[in-house]
Amino acid sequence: MEEDIRVPLFFVNGFLESGKTSFLKFTLEQDYFQIEGTTLLLLCEEGEVEYDKELLKDTNTVVEVIENEEDLTPELLMVLDYKYVPSRVIVEYNGMWRTSRFEEMKLPEGWGIMQQITTVDASTFQVYMNNMKSLFMEMVRNTEMVIFNRCKEGDPLATYRRGIKVANQSAQIIFEDERGEIDNIFEDDVPYDMDAPIIDIAPEDYGLWYIDVMDHPEKYDGKVVRYKARVRKAKNPQAPFFLPGRVAMTCCADDTTFIGYKCKTDLAPTLAHGEWVEVTARIKMENISPDGQADIILYADTIEPCEGLEDEMVYFN
Repeated sequence: MEEDIRVPLFFVNGFLESGKTSFLKFTLEQDYFQIEGTTLLLLCEEGEVEYDKELLKDTNTVVEVIENEEDLTPELLMVLDYKYVPSRVIVEYNGMWRTSRFEEMKLPEGWGIMQQITTVDASTFQVYMNNMKSLFMEMVRNTEMVIFNRCKEGDPLATYRRGIKVANQSAQIIFEDERGEIDNIFEDDVPYDMDAPIIDIAPEDYGLWYIDVMDHPEKYDGKVVRYKARVRKAKNPQAPFFLPGRVAMTCCADDTTFIGYKCKTDLAPTLAHGEWVEVTARIKMENISPDGQADIILYADTIEPCEGLEDEMVYFN
């Protein structure tokens, strides 16, 4: 609970030279990030960019360098809490250390993770994904913001974005080039006809459609879609709804998740768990909150049995 946090902790991770230090230097300089007390910066990885001593002095920031993963322990954190009595903690984490290790670590009383941020160098992203995909997916699984910097024209940013979203649906994803944040790069980035009476979603486009609906539900509100999916039944087999979806690979064959939107229909009790169906349904936004968040619900027009896909896996790379 955030209201129980006395010492907010900001956790920034990412691979070496992904822009963690540059991001934190910029943030420390901002008026909105200033506080009266001491900021404790735990530096777990030192790259080419260094912190300016004057900046640290002006922001009342003390730095503790932690060179080895095994040195970062609950006992060390307790010692640092007693030594500095910080009002805030920032962790610049080592990209080669398991993020889950810190997330599961017992923190000193009153400390709590306020925000997790992941930085990514777009120019090296694909190399890391090809060689360390499992490690990266662990980084972003619980992060609240992913910042892609050093983006260039021609980079497959839509593909990068979909890969993040399947691992963490709630993550905010920001792309930046040398001029700053890139806006409106995903408008109309869909391979199907949004104006058709029934929007046919090809099997290879299912993942793209799923993410686009999540990000832009307002443009799908009232639209009718048709696609093939597996049936996932509710815990109550007689419930008037089911989940038509597909299995998506997040990092490897052993790390998959079922993705789909809740579908309401009186036919749900007659469906068998795991069977393949072709669903034709109208998309509706429901329970819209003041900030625009909404539940995405499908209302089935027809549900027909169909042959399963030869490859049912959804890939995001």
